[in-house]
Amino acid sequence: MPSAALATPSVAVLKRVARSHNLTDETYRRIVKTLGRAPTLTEVGMFGVSWSEHCAYSSSKPYLQQFPTRGPRILVPAGKENAGVVDIGGGWAVVFKCESHNHPSAVEPVQGAATGVGGIIRDIFTMGARPIALLDSLRFGPLGEPRSRFLLEGVVKGIADYGNAVGVPTVGGEITFDAAYRDNPLVNVMCIGLVPVRRIARAAAGGVGNPVLYVGSSTGRDGLGGASFASRELAEGRDADRPAVQIGDPFTEKCLIEATLEALATGDVIGIQDMGAAGLACSTSETAARGGVGIEIDVARVPRRAEGMTPYEVMLSESQERMLLIVKRGREERVKRLFAKWGLAAVEIGRVTRDGLMRVRDGPAVAAEIPASALTDEAPVYHRPVRRPAWLSRAQRLPLARVPLPKDYARVLTTLLGSPTIADKSPVFEQYDHMVQTNTVVLPGRADAAVLRLRSGRRPERSRGAAVLRLRGLGRWLAATTDGNGRACFLDPYEGGKLAVAEAARNLVCVGARPLAVTDCLNFGSPQDPAVMWQFKACVRGIAEACRAFKTPVTGGNVSFYNEGPRGAVDPTPVIGMIGLIESGMGPMTANFKDEGDAVILLGETREELGGSEYLAVIHRRKAGRPPRVDLAGELALQQLMLTLAAQGLLKSAHDCSEGGLAVALAEGCLMEPSRLIGATVSLQPPAGARRPIRTDALLFGESAGRIVISCARYHVERIEHLAARHKVAMAVAGRVGGVHLCIDSWIDAPVDELSEAWRSGLRQALGVRR
Repeated sequence: MPSAALATPSVAVLKRVARSHNLTDETYRRIVKTLGRAPTLTEVGMFGVSWSEHCAYSSSKPYLQQFPTRGPRILVPAGKENAGVVDIGGGWAVVFKCESHNHPSAVEPVQGAATGVGGIIRDIFTMGARPIALLDSLRFGPLGEPRSRFLLEGVVKGIADYGNAVGVPTVGGEITFDAAYRDNPLVNVMCIGLVPVRRIARAAAGGVGNPVLYVGSSTGRDGLGGASFASRELAEGRDADRPAVQIGDPFTEKCLIEATLEALATGDVIGIQDMGAAGLACSTSETAARGGVGIEIDVARVPRRAEGMTPYEVMLSESQERMLLIVKRGREERVKRLFAKWGLAAVEIGRVTRDGLMRVRDGPAVAAEIPASALTDEAPVYHRPVRRPAWLSRAQRLPLARVPLPKDYARVLTTLLGSPTIADKSPVFEQYDHMVQTNTVVLPGRADAAVLRLRSGRRPERSRGAAVLRLRGLGRWLAATTDGNGRACFLDPYEGGKLAVAEAARNLVCVGARPLAVTDCLNFGSPQDPAVMWQFKACVRGIAEACRAFKTPVTGGNVSFYNEGPRGAVDPTPVIGMIGLIESGMGPMTANFKDEGDAVILLGETREELGGSEYLAVIHRRKAGRPPRVDLAGELALQQLMLTLAAQGLLKSAHDCSEGGLAVALAEGCLMEPSRLIGATVSLQPPAGARRPIRTDALLFGESAGRIVISCARYHVERIEHLAARHKVAMAVAGRVGGVHLCIDSWIDAPVDELSEAWRSGLRQALGVRR
């Protein structure tokens, strides 16, 4: 029982604090029942952040169980540790995860994005893995609006400032611009690391009497209540939310990476947890609950950088670059010296107990005493009402007779290439250091997925107790991508969920990688809206079906609800992070056409599907129709064909058809390599006697799923035809590479240099950036 020396505020005050954490009166009564008494102020805060939507997944948990999570390469059960772990052979594993930092980035974009990067990096090295790459998936409002430009510039600066300084390259990602994100941007970041399988660290406390160490930066009032802040809608006046945004220090994080990996390599650390969302409150209770033990800490020992902090503030602070370690008794001094070598504090703040309680002392007084499992395993689960949106049927109607055909298809193509969502993203990725660590094989923007050299040619060697990765060319590469399509999910969340997974897998096979596993960031509006929960349920079902079909288990991820502003919710936006292995000796493929005379081939079938397309949004200013239907069996056959073609060395380039359709994919093949623009002559006309031809704009700019544009030497065409027939994948030899124009039948005849100028200048012009 908490000490009487620590006064318990009135019930009215406690309920007011509970409501500030988005807890209802009913939930407050549940807390009282759990404790068998009135809670202290600190306990209300700890329940508030631990039971927040951000930490407890209260509304999403019933649906996430649909995801396939097991597979022969999966080493850690989904959701049981800080990140997913996938065996890649040779005694090594990939650790990866995707997280969101949407609300903080809407309020303070530089620090919001920077601390999002710092947090996801900590999730990776907490598992004992060295972080080797970052990818980001970003969504903003139209760049014609000053606030959208402000947010984009701030978020990119935050990612660059933190990632560059900490020494982890940002190697890929995606950016989309749409009015649905004007109030609430989406900032999702994925981090990848490598770890020897025998050195995977766990986030569970153990060993009664073992010391609990606080390591890293001191604790301040920044980020106070950040988990609760992320579990409600954004208010119109955002200044009041600024204290909930954390402040990051990448140079401290760099030291923390090295010190932590060295400490883990000694074998002295039993359990480890990042102090991320909900800070000390969650890191202590989660490690205790996972280990089936209790933890007692004294907040008076916690290093602080602000005067007069209360136990409530210390437990809920989300100050950055902090970790919690459970260390073998008798080894704590050695661990402290190791962190001191890196200029970091390492302070013993408590110990492991056998009573299963999370006990917080402030000197002699007890500020909180809660069963650890009550904060984690016993968090409320809500079965929210689900209702199909009343507006959806109207939005899905798209009478094509009312969509006029363009008079100038070349002009449409040029306009699409210059639209910010499709245009060259060099103004963004040029700010990122994508070559640090020297593992980046393909430069950003040159291929459909990021490709990293796997530096694991032999067993890990030891250097001062830490693992050193010796990369001496194993002929294998790791590929990674992030993908999502909010507009498709808005119009049909089930098909949109499937589409996100299918496009991620397509991107990987376009560089020659076999898809292995998935992490996700599921970004939605308020779960208290039955229409949002219907969207969420349908998206999850689509994602789960696609992951089962492709045998790509979900290793974990993040759910971000309450992405809403004064003008409503964001489009339902599930972002899929996927990794794959390139095991052939041919090396990764890029997207650009290579040599004069090469054949241009279209794999897959084009259907009359304009719903949800970039063409419809940019040219006709419409967000309507049904998005492309995803044939999972057909997608899988296409993946298997692509892997066969890559393994046999038959391809020179590969690029999937997505935003902007086939015409944009062909144009990008001509211009993606800035040092060597090259044209192509292509015919998309169906042969005589074929079924009714589809509309020309759908043929050129429709976004039918399951299509890839490849190029190859002419003498490989017959072999590719044979393999496509064997895999039952539609194939058409569309034309040849060469010249200085992109010519598509009689519809488009455009100089490649003009298309290149439109593509390369589109985003720069929208941002007002000079070359």
